[in-house]
Amino acid sequence: MNSENTRSDVQEALEKAELAEKNGQSLSSDSKHLIHCLNIVGQVEGHYVLPEQNKTTKYEHIIPALVAIEQDRSVEGLLIVLNTVGGDVEAGLAIAELIAGMKTPTVSLVVGGGHSIGVPLAVSAKRSFIVPSASMTIHPVRSSGTVLGVPQSFSYFDRIQDRIVAFITDNSRIRQEELRSLLMNTEELVMDVGTILEGARAVEVGLIDSLGGLSDALEALYHMIERSGGRYPDPQ
Repeated sequence: MNSENTRSDVQEALEKAELAEKNGQSLSSDSKHLIHCLNIVGQVEGHYVLPEQNKTTKYEHIIPALVAIEQDRSVEGLLIVLNTVGGDVEAGLAIAELIAGMKTPTVSLVVGGGHSIGVPLAVSAKRSFIVPSASMTIHPVRSSGTVLGVPQSFSYFDRIQDRIVAFITDNSRIRQEELRSLLMNTEELVMDVGTILEGARAVEVGLIDSLGGLSDALEALYHMIERSGGRYPDPQ
C-alpha cells in the first residue's frame, strides 16, 4: 500500500512538473486553498506559429486548460500571472472571454507589463492587481502583415477595436471616453499611437482594480473563495 502511495505521489509530481514546463501552469496542493496558477507571458500565439526564438503563450494550450479548471471540483481558484507583449488579438480576446465567463474565482496579477491584448486579459479576472513597477501599454489594433488598402480593411480594424474597447470597459472601471483618449494619444509613444500606464496610474484611471503583489493577489483570491462558499455548494 505504501509503495502504491509513493508511486502515486511520484506520478503526481511528474505531471505537475510537465505541466509547468510545457504550458507555464502550476497547481498548489499543500496550501490554504487549492489554487491553479496560469502564466501568460511573451506573445500570445494564435493561428500563425511564431518563430521558435520568441517567448510565446499558445492559445491552444490555454483554452483547454481553462475548460479543465472550470470543470475540476478540486480547484478552488485561478491566479493568472501576466507579463505579455501582446500578440494575436483574436486569440487573446478569446482567452479573455473564457476567463470572464468562469464561475471559478479568478484574480490576475500584472508583473512586468501588459501590452496591447494583455489589457483585456488583465481585466478579464474578477479582481485585478498590478505591481508598482509594471506597466500597461494601450494602443489601437494594428497588423504587421499584408493589408489591402481598401475601406473595408479599415472598417474591419475599427470593428475589432470596438469589441476590445467594449470588453475592457465592461470588465473594469475605466470610462470608454478615457480609454479611447488613451488609445489615440500621439504625444507619448515614439513612432506609435497610444499610452503607457505605470502601475499606480493604471489603478487611478480604473483599468486595474488594485496596486499590489503576489501575497495581495492570493489573499484576495482566498477571500473570494471563502466568501463564495465554493462553486459547487452541497445541496440542502
